[in-house]
Amino acid sequence: GPGGGAPLENANPLIYRRSGERPVTAREEDDELPDSIDDREIFDLIRSINDPEHPLTLEELNVVEQVRVKVNDAESTVAVEFTPTIPHCSMATLIGLSIKVKLLRSLPERFKLDVHITPGTHASEHAVNKQLADKERVAAALENSHLLEVVNQCLSARS
Repeated sequence: GPGGGAPLENANPLIYRRSGERPVTAREEDDELPDSIDDREIFDLIRSINDPEHPLTLEELNVVEQVRVKVNDAESTVAVEFTPTIPHCSMATLIGLSIKVKLLRSLPERFKLDVHITPGTHASEHAVNKQLADKERVAAALENSHLLEVVNQCLSARS
């Protein structure tokens, strides 16, 4: 894990039940119809992201929830609120970055992404949000090969 043998910040997180896979509707399978992107589709993209500290997904830790995903397909906006498991979680920026990278890699370029911490759930909420909203800071972070490796681990499918 991070820091090689450092104690986990939240050693016994609460684990939440995963929601089932969503049935695909006939409308979604019809290629003639424009398939607008909705909250559930975005949630499905991010729910399986791995937590940097635990062998658990962000959904299992309740860091991401479908009710905290807001999509406006017509205006091409996606907003995701995520809730760190503890108020002093040092992984908050990394988690936000992982969510952002997953969405950047998955969505058409027209989408404007807003990934931020659920208000009132983290000590450094403002600083983390500012970092995540800053395109240059995000791009610079992803040029850091170690950080990119950690993000890619969070995004890799678990066997």
